Amino acid sequence: MDRNNQFFDKVEKSTNVKKEDIFKLAQTVSNENLRDERTLRRLIAQVASLAGVPVSKQKENQIVNAVINNNVPLNFSTLSKMFDNKQ
Repeated sequence: MDRNNQFFDKVEKSTNVKKEDIFKLAQTVSNENLRDERTLRRLIAQVASLAGVPVSKQKENQIVNAVINNNVPLNFSTLSKMFDNKQ
């Protein structure tokens, strides 16, 4: 099994969000401007709803600021390590 599948399998197991739903969401936002605050907030709400996890306004603000300021890892290896540390 390749690393990308392992990552998505971990996400699915931990969050109960299906890999297919993750790919649909990714496809939906692939043409979006992720530097636009309104777009980011809408995306955060969609992800929270999909995962069934509430996101506080404070956490939403932190996520928006991190993305806008380029403080978010964009490769699977780093994301996977972050994910593993949260378990």
